[in-house]
Amino acid sequence: MSEVKTDDWLYEITPKRKLIDLNFKEIWRYRDLLVLFVKRDIITVYKQTILGPLWFFIQPLFTSIIFTLVFNNIASIPTGNVPSFLFNLTGITAWNYFNQCLSGTSNTFTANAGIFGKVYFPRVIMPLKTVISNLFKFGIQLLILIVFYIYFLLRGYEIRANMHLLLFPVYVLMMAFLGLGAGMTISALTTKYRDLTVLVGFATTLLMYVSAVPYPLAEVENKMPDWAWLVKYNPLTQIIEGFRYMILDTGIFTWTGFIYTLVISVVLFLFGLIIFNRTEKNFIDTV
Repeated sequence: MSEVKTDDWLYEITPKRKLIDLNFKEIWRYRDLLVLFVKRDIITVYKQTILGPLWFFIQPLFTSIIFTLVFNNIASIPTGNVPSFLFNLTGITAWNYFNQCLSGTSNTFTANAGIFGKVYFPRVIMPLKTVISNLFKFGIQLLILIVFYIYFLLRGYEIRANMHLLLFPVYVLMMAFLGLGAGMTISALTTKYRDLTVLVGFATTLLMYVSAVPYPLAEVENKMPDWAWLVKYNPLTQIIEGFRYMILDTGIFTWTGFIYTLVISVVLFLFGLIIFNRTEKNFIDTV
């Protein structure tokens, strides 16, 4: 009898059966595609605009000015020894990265249905490229923050960073996990409920105001103690406050709040990954 010769396949695509399936080997195999998508996001978003990359600078600066006029000058919300503009710019810089990660990943399936239906590649690359490309924008806005930080420092303001600045990479990772986890969950739900696409923009605007972006957490605890828990137990509040604490040495930082936020961000990321993996199997039938 002749032996039956079996072919050795180079790659084999099989249905995903694991509850949490993040195949790093497969993602690494498609790293060139990931880099290509990241470059596309950075280069082409503002390619046909008049001001181009200047929008990276304009948005946080104008938002900080408006917040300073409305919340600090008109509403008289104090920021201590820290200049109001720098206080607001620090919070907005942190918030923008989370917001861009969330809004960029929340429509992954609906925005990429055409390419998903024609070509195979790890679907998780699409939300990953959004988080990575937004790091570039975050870096530019962080540079703006450093410039104004040095300016106010030279003006004689008593602002200083502290040793908690070593936690900076962890805070960035927590923001990415929160944005990625929430974004992947919403993206999976929008394949059946399109109304969520409209709701995301509205909800994120409201979320900003309960995340202590335009005001210090201590002010809420003093003036509205009955509702302070709503802001205090928001993990984004802990991130915004932590950002200000390590950069400006103002605000409230506790290790309990830090660990609480870290756990929430990891759990939300894993939950979003599970929902995302389950949806990618049959989303093309409902989109």
